[in-house]
Amino acid sequence: MKRILTSWLAMKSYELMERTLKVYIYKDGNKPIFHQPILKGLYAAEGWFMKLMEENKQFVVKDPAKAHLFYMPFSARMLEFSLYVRNSHNRTNLRRFLKDYTDNISAKYRYFNRTGGADHFLVACHDWAPYETRHHMEYCIKALCNSDVTQGFKIGRDVALPETYVRSVKNPQRDLGGKPPQERHILAFYAGNMHGYLRQILLKHWKDKDPDMKIFGPMPHGVASKMSYIQHMKSSKYCICPKGYEVNSPRVVEAIFYECVPVIISDNFVPPFFEVLDWDAFSLILAEKDIPNLKNILVSVPEEKYVKLQLGIRRVQKHFLWHTKPLKYDLFHMTLHSIWYNRVFQINVRR
Repeated sequence: MKRILTSWLAMKSYELMERTLKVYIYKDGNKPIFHQPILKGLYAAEGWFMKLMEENKQFVVKDPAKAHLFYMPFSARMLEFSLYVRNSHNRTNLRRFLKDYTDNISAKYRYFNRTGGADHFLVACHDWAPYETRHHMEYCIKALCNSDVTQGFKIGRDVALPETYVRSVKNPQRDLGGKPPQERHILAFYAGNMHGYLRQILLKHWKDKDPDMKIFGPMPHGVASKMSYIQHMKSSKYCICPKGYEVNSPRVVEAIFYECVPVIISDNFVPPFFEVLDWDAFSLILAEKDIPNLKNILVSVPEEKYVKLQLGIRRVQKHFLWHTKPLKYDLFHMTLHSIWYNRVFQINVRR
């Protein structure tokens, strides 16, 4: 069987994490911003990690002196929901709130100051998280859905968090899977809101232009439209994943979930787990300028290569799934490993 992780170093790092890693979780902070995970919808990734980390008995320690890493368990989504003044276009108070929190734990405990926060980490899926955590959490390891190198995301320190749209809290794997390659008769599919400039370009070139390219705007609301969206993904060879307002899109993980080869179109986007997974083995990553030539690129992929890409999705799918009780190599463990891996990397670089 092919190795799950791509490098010997990554394999050893994962094994070392499982044997030795200890995490201290700060109890400071009140609900709903702290310690209240959102487990459904677009921002579910930060909530599921928070829930599973706070419930964990393998890695979590009560004595901070025994910890290798320190988790600051806030929800960027609840920060926005609780404090943002609608239509104000001013997020300064959100940033100040997290600065006050950071100042509090650095004054109350001795652990933050000894490394400048380099052994502390946060997990945030909201688009605004890079801004909210800038400066006062600058040296912390940031697991972010908005993994944009032009907005301060540091490769080798920060972690690209998969953006996962969870539809069922009780069964986050509901509807998992899709049709086999020979039964996928739609070449390419996209449907979604017109967030950002890139999706406008995509629709300009491909909406209603080619029967093989099922490129839509928003689908009608309702249960039937949700099933239609899912069935399109399950029946398509390629699922187009253009960026929205920011570089990230939940469609990348949705495509993997429904075994549709993701076509990622987002300059400056850092793919999740790129340090241990070979994205070329299960996705296509295109430049934004390639949109006018999109169909030619897709039809030029040999059938043999497409079948390998689809098989690659089924091999890596386990890394992008949440479980109510975490399993080895699942999304919880892979996210925690990336945080651990980058911390070990930082220490080795300094040496």
